[in-house]
Amino acid sequence: MAEKIKMTNPIVEMDGDEMTRVIWKMIKDILILPFVNLKTEYYDLGLENRNTTGDQVTVDSANAAKKFGVAVKCATITPNAQRMDEYNLKEMWKSPNGTIRAILDGTVFRAPIIVNGINPLVPTWTKPITIARHAYGDVYKNTEMLVDEGARAELLVTNKNGNVTKQLIHEFKGTAGIVQGQHNTQKSIESFARSCFNFSVDTKQDLWFATKDTISKKYDHRFKDIFAQIYETEYKGKFGALGIEYFYTLIDDAVARVMRSAGGYIWACKNYDGDVMSDMVATAFGSLGMMTSVLVSPEGVYEFEAAHGTVTRHYYKYLNGEKTSTNSVATIFAWTGALKKRAELDGLPELSDFAEKLEQATIFTIENGVMTGDLYAISTLADKKKVGTEEFIKEIGKNLNI
Repeated sequence: MAEKIKMTNPIVEMDGDEMTRVIWKMIKDILILPFVNLKTEYYDLGLENRNTTGDQVTVDSANAAKKFGVAVKCATITPNAQRMDEYNLKEMWKSPNGTIRAILDGTVFRAPIIVNGINPLVPTWTKPITIARHAYGDVYKNTEMLVDEGARAELLVTNKNGNVTKQLIHEFKGTAGIVQGQHNTQKSIESFARSCFNFSVDTKQDLWFATKDTISKKYDHRFKDIFAQIYETEYKGKFGALGIEYFYTLIDDAVARVMRSAGGYIWACKNYDGDVMSDMVATAFGSLGMMTSVLVSPEGVYEFEAAHGTVTRHYYKYLNGEKTSTNSVATIFAWTGALKKRAELDGLPELSDFAEKLEQATIFTIENGVMTGDLYAISTLADKKKVGTEEFIKEIGKNLNI
């Protein structure tokens, strides 16, 4: 066998939970370690270790990503009440993704992996649609309360000089209710905008942005104004030179336009909109297991991950010794994305070539008719074969011509 490809600097490796943790090891053992002298800074973000460390390991992994510039993350559990009992947790730990995104102040870019035989549910979509999701604030950092009947809810802000501004939210006359307070920061919105414009320039794609500024005349309008100002002062010339467009519209109009479009652009969304729309786009293109995801910070930190969860149902089958057929494509592409970025930053063309060949081998395997159950159910190929989790990864390894 040829000498293994060498690396200069490490990738921050964030291990995860359940079936994706099982897949994680298979990918490394079968598809990467035989060919690459892999250098990683390892952090175990499995729920048990997050519980043991009081979630400090998540913070440490995010700071390591800032230090080394490139990270790859396995899917992780965000615990609910059921998980509290199942894992005997000390507390209901926050989403690791939320913690990492807040520390990196990044924007999440998600794009479908296109393969022949997996046809989008929207017939006009012939090119990928990349969702750019703001990864800070809004409902994910909200404060909320149950409100008794007869209560008066007000929005109160005390400025740095101690002056108070109040606005009435609602008088709860004759009924109880609920209230919720959301926030965002100008710094984070500016970072979001620059990340989107930079990604658009890097990939030479049009950028769409959408909010509901006609209804949210202060909150959403602030997003719109910041994007417009940064575009006009910093990016208009770059966009013009590349022949690409920045386009703003209302979120409902954007949805209508997206459903009629051919794709091939970046769609920037606020945090909640991006959470919902990325799953919609992924499913309409075929499968959440075929969706890449990369968190990009304004400082140039890249964290690659799969867009889906930990595939709990398959994990319980795996624990019972039953055969699983879990799609590992998005996790493979998380690794290849991280390897390519590391190669780009460190000037390692052999490493970049390897990552590209691994992606091509993955796509070739599916287009050659060998695939996991989720893809088998929707593939239009006449000659196709459903295989198990490990069998699929081994088949990719056979097609990996190094």
